[in-house]
Amino acid sequence: MAQLSEGFEAVRLSSVNADMWSEHMQDQTETALVALRRILKATASNVRTVAHKTGLTASQLLVLQVLKTRGETLTGNLAKAVDLKQATISILLDKLQERGLVERKRGETDRRRVWVRITDAGNKMLEDAPDLLQETFRARFRDLAEWEQASLVAALLRVVSLLDAEQIEASPLLDVGPINDLPSSTGPR
Repeated sequence: MAQLSEGFEAVRLSSVNADMWSEHMQDQTETALVALRRILKATASNVRTVAHKTGLTASQLLVLQVLKTRGETLTGNLAKAVDLKQATISILLDKLQERGLVERKRGETDRRRVWVRITDAGNKMLEDAPDLLQETFRARFRDLAEWEQASLVAALLRVVSLLDAEQIEASPLLDVGPINDLPSSTGPR
């Protein structure tokens, strides 16, 4: 009878441990979802701040940053540098050119080639613009140990998989919404 009693006690304790483990896992799930939400909110907040202060999308600001760093470049090379499609970069450049922030010119020997460069107004816009969130991330990520970088990348790729998001096209830009549209309620345009 004592063995039977011990067996029931073991099953009861096992059940209690399973409940505690289940609660712990539920807490872990909630913690992960809260962390994801914080990332989304931080990204949205940064996009709104950039748009409010500059009237630009994060993508447009990134294009200006690349042009400032590289100097005059071909639109195809610019598209590759910011990891966007040629059609998307053309739309971004149209908007930037309308505001006088970039200039484009056709190649003299090959009219199909289009060169683009940042203007003085574009440089001034960059000076006054807030930092993009990915710049802060890059700087802090670079400071991490290599093992920690690898661990974070693996965890993020696993999150992408958990969300069935492997096929979603994305550039290395923390942005929300359509790439060419400013968030609602922004400042200067």
